[in-house]
Amino acid sequence: MTIIKHELRQGKKSFLIWTASIAFFIVICVFMFPEMKGEMDAVSDMFSSMGSFTAAFGMDRLNFGTFIGFYAIECGNILGLGGAFFAALIAIGALAKEEKDHTAEFLLSHPVSRVRVISEKLAAVMIEIVLMNVIVYLLTIASVAAIGEEIPWKEMGLLHLSYLLMQIELAGICFGASAFLTRGSLGIGLGLATMMYFLNIIGNITDSAKFLKYITPFGYTEGADIVSEGKLDALLILLGMVYMAVGIALSYLRYIKKDIK
Repeated sequence: MTIIKHELRQGKKSFLIWTASIAFFIVICVFMFPEMKGEMDAVSDMFSSMGSFTAAFGMDRLNFGTFIGFYAIECGNILGLGGAFFAALIAIGALAKEEKDHTAEFLLSHPVSRVRVISEKLAAVMIEIVLMNVIVYLLTIASVAAIGEEIPWKEMGLLHLSYLLMQIELAGICFGASAFLTRGSLGIGLGLATMMYFLNIIGNITDSAKFLKYITPFGYTEGADIVSEGKLDALLILLGMVYMAVGIALSYLRYIKKDIK
């Protein structure tokens, strides 16, 4: 538990900044809905005729005139990208930072095994991700209640659950990559999250690239699919958890045998 507490203390400022930023933009987005509600039908008609751009974000299958349709597109993208960047950044540096900051010698000289180091660092990453999502979800529910809209509990619950699972998957993959890195890793984390986001957009635009949805964790966070079907895609989530497990397994296999510089 000592390493977990140290990691949480060390990442406290980053956690607070990311959580506050994501929550702030989502709350602002929610409070914008009453002002825009009367114009949403015209917006929906406009977006429905924009071809590939409309399909890329699922706007052809959602009604902007309803709160959940507006929330799934506007607020969903904020939590999707913001959450993905946060998860990738804290996971990609979890193991690599010990060599980058020259603290590995101090840490590994203590009577702790490398397996314990990896396990507690991974636990700290997952705790931060879960806490961030819980805080954002509670603030979102409070903001929806504040504007007087009926809370679509099922749809919002499924949307936020899908983003949590996406972040956990991405964190597992980045955590595995972290074990192979020795220096700067932030760019790699951001790049990986951005690549996954655009792979999903490409998969939405063209039928020949639909297979990309089986690669990117953004594939099962599609607001249009979740709202229209009322459920998550179990197959895509299962594949995502397999990718996460592979990433975590690689982190153990690599870091246990790694020659720490």
